[in-house]
Amino acid sequence: MSKPPQRTPIRLKADTLDKDIAKFQHRKITQPIFLNSIPKSGSHLLKNVMRMFVPLDQIYGKHYIQWGNLMEHRKAFDPAQPKLSWGHLMYSDASAVETAPCRKLILVRDPYSWVLARARFYVSDQFGDNSTIIKQSGMTADHLINLMIFGIHQKALPMRELFQLNAVAWRGPQSTWVRYEDLVDAVKNVDTPGAEAFFAKLLDLAGIGPLPDDWRERVKIGSDRKQSGTARENLKDIAIEVPDVLSDEHKELVDYAAPGLRKLLGYA
Repeated sequence: MSKPPQRTPIRLKADTLDKDIAKFQHRKITQPIFLNSIPKSGSHLLKNVMRMFVPLDQIYGKHYIQWGNLMEHRKAFDPAQPKLSWGHLMYSDASAVETAPCRKLILVRDPYSWVLARARFYVSDQFGDNSTIIKQSGMTADHLINLMIFGIHQKALPMRELFQLNAVAWRGPQSTWVRYEDLVDAVKNVDTPGAEAFFAKLLDLAGIGPLPDDWRERVKIGSDRKQSGTARENLKDIAIEVPDVLSDEHKELVDYAAPGLRKLLGYA
């Protein structure tokens, strides 16, 4: 495995959901809930929707828990004081041990669309200074996407390792994969029976309980893209124009770099 790159500062505007959460009645959660995800897989969407169903005093701050700060945030997983927390946490012995008391939802995304989302974010103003040389290089989008697939030495892990450590290795009895595309479809079609079934199952997996009568209103508030600083339309000054659809050539590179990954995740 490659050496994990140093953490890069992310420039994001704080959301204002807390005041909306306080307007609703909530059942206390009785077991810690941890939302883990691969960066750029819809992390803000999942956490913001889930926050709408948990009391404010049981929401663990706004920190994304990662390998580098895991020991600072161990109390997020304390079964005696259950909290909802989230992160981009790599799977290893310490992370498995610390999160053992939690119900875990692991957000995944189709690698074909993920590499494009990662590319846009990497060359946006919200991403830190580690990408300055690329932003100023005049590099083509094709080569930028290659970097997102195969990684950047000591700066960005390869796609295969990110998916392996942040999602695939977490699979287990109390750890359920949630597909970004299914979440987006349920949000967009929130008034349908299919969406009701999706969110009922999601809350059940999290141990939150049955859907409250006002669940649609909560989902609509939590899924407001204005509340996500990393939503595509909220990214600023994207230095390299990235296509909307992955080319056949890049699809081949994704399949070469991580053979079997899309099939394992249910995309092929």
